[in-house]
Amino acid sequence: MDWPLFAIFVVTAFAAGSTGAFFSPGTWYERLSKPVWTPPNWLFPMAWFVLYLSMAYAAMRIAISGHPEMSHALAIWGLQIVFNTLWSPVFFGLHRLFPALIVLFGMWASVLAMVIAFWRVDPVAGALVAPYLVWTSYAFALNFSIWRRNPGAAQMAGA
Repeated sequence: MDWPLFAIFVVTAFAAGSTGAFFSPGTWYERLSKPVWTPPNWLFPMAWFVLYLSMAYAAMRIAISGHPEMSHALAIWGLQIVFNTLWSPVFFGLHRLFPALIVLFGMWASVLAMVIAFWRVDPVAGALVAPYLVWTSYAFALNFSIWRRNPGAAQMAGA
């Protein structure tokens, strides 16, 4: 375990997640029509906490692996963290459901690529980020459903 390296990945992951604190759901989100399978609001920070720790630990494992594909795998990790950072400002900040869906698709595709790349370098690291792909798939379905159910969502926010 390389604690300083792990700390760098943890700080990076949680910095990306901090956009959720700046752009919280608020009353606009509460007024949206959501499917019955929408999880309670308290579940999101708990799920992201576990996912951020897992992806940080997995990235640390990749970084110390010395594998020839290590740099490629970590570049994909960086790409997915960019998409992760963008989603909350677009969805909660700008109240733009379809553009947020596009960002989420980019996140989903980059997470899928990350799972594959990590698995090639270190199957344990690949397994650690696999739940992130499941969560992102669920988030995409939820975002899609909310977008379909709320064609005037931006106007609801006064945008």
